[in-house]
Amino acid sequence: MMDFPRWKVWAVTLTILAGILFAIPSLLPASALAKYPAWLPSARINLGLDLAGGSHLLLEADAADAAKQRLQAMEDTVSTELRRNNPRIDIGDISTTGGRLSFMVRDPALVDAAVERLRALTQGVGLTGTRDWDVAVVDASRIVLTPTKAGSAKALKDAMTVARDVVRRRIDPQGTKEITVIGQGERRILVQVPGVEDPEALKALIGQTARLEFKLVDLTADPEQVAAGRAPAGSQVLPLADGTGAMAVKRRVMVSGDQLVDAKQTFEQTSGQPVVSISFNSSGARRFGRVTQENVGKPFAIILDDKILSAPNINEPILGGQAQISGSFTVESANALAISLASGKLPVKLNVIEERTVGPDLGKDSIEKGAIASIVATLAVIAFMLVTYGRFGVYATAALVVNALLILGIMAIFNATLTLPGIAGFVLTIGAAVDANVLINERIREEQRRGRKIIDAIETGYKEASTAIFDANITNVIAAALMFYFGSGPIRGFAVVLMIGIVTSVFTAVNLTRMLVSLWVKRSRPRVLNI
Repeated sequence: MMDFPRWKVWAVTLTILAGILFAIPSLLPASALAKYPAWLPSARINLGLDLAGGSHLLLEADAADAAKQRLQAMEDTVSTELRRNNPRIDIGDISTTGGRLSFMVRDPALVDAAVERLRALTQGVGLTGTRDWDVAVVDASRIVLTPTKAGSAKALKDAMTVARDVVRRRIDPQGTKEITVIGQGERRILVQVPGVEDPEALKALIGQTARLEFKLVDLTADPEQVAAGRAPAGSQVLPLADGTGAMAVKRRVMVSGDQLVDAKQTFEQTSGQPVVSISFNSSGARRFGRVTQENVGKPFAIILDDKILSAPNINEPILGGQAQISGSFTVESANALAISLASGKLPVKLNVIEERTVGPDLGKDSIEKGAIASIVATLAVIAFMLVTYGRFGVYATAALVVNALLILGIMAIFNATLTLPGIAGFVLTIGAAVDANVLINERIREEQRRGRKIIDAIETGYKEASTAIFDANITNVIAAALMFYFGSGPIRGFAVVLMIGIVTSVFTAVNLTRMLVSLWVKRSRPRVLNI
């Protein structure tokens, strides 16, 4: 243990210096940070909603939109299923009026086969035996699918679960900010984002459903009828995104955004205009390639949230699974769309029903009291260690100060958010950080009482105490990890600071103090150890 090689000294020293460099910006006021050298790290810790203020939004699902999307999805599923061979069943006169899906089977002899296939598509809901769709035959050859109440309720519940995850990914793609996204009731989602005092951009990002669809343009539509909002059977009229008119497109979705694996903002090579480059998964790439192969020379509408962004002609088959979405984009709007598409589409439209902006004044008092608590806790621990362990208390004090700076530095590196519970975790970490030093020092005392020499006592003390230190802190890390995984909002804030504090405290207590003790022993060769 006393043989602390030079490379270890440099490794520990450089690690500590790096942590301190990353911690400094979080300790400086904004005015001083503006003069900070550009080549030094400038990332700062974010403050949570309870400390820095921010935006509070309450979102509610549009049940009518959810029902509409469910009908459309079932229409696509039915069309695909009945087009399969064995035998192929042709249908027509498709209608979704009245919240039901109905269509005519062209060959009345195949009605029973169609019903059998459709009933296989339905699923049971709960333990009552109720199906999510009722399938019935009317007028001998017309089949009607009606969503059941139980099925609609389950579909909305599943959609809200997905919507919460999508909202979280859009606001915090890296997962490092301490945002709150939780469900309230059956149709509402509470969103709290610290540090955002202007919620308009946030609402625009969350509110965009990002339902991307590729549909063929209906070339048989009469322009006068389209201008009047009427389209041929099997088609629909959708407005252009720039508000200059409308266009008739086929109802059938050829390719959807569900098959995307990536989306990012890039620039068009010839014009230099901002565009969104998208990549499909294997099935989406095959489908996109097949559609473009079969429809060369025809216009292909790119539709986002029921608005046509553009309708370029298919000049040649696109087989690589890559495409570009162009439109009247700025770099900011293209980047926002890319984030929305990459995070996934919202399965249901969300409306803002409550909006609040929390000012930073509410958290100022909490920050001041938290700082006072941290300082008092630190001073009390330092006084105890100095009185109890003398020189070894000085080393423990140095480790304690470095530990606090390393916590701040690591949180700044990951752009983490500090909340009021996080301050509590910070204060708790300061008190617990000296546990390892207490174990080591007491073990050294015990070895001295057994008659060991100074170097042997120190070496044995560190060696034997390290096992207990690691075991105890592993259990703490497991508890903190469980809080982070299962908790949300303030609970996660506490868990993040606790986990970082555990790791840094073990590093400083075991490695830093051991290095300091080793250097002191080599230099002074003490004959008496007062501890």
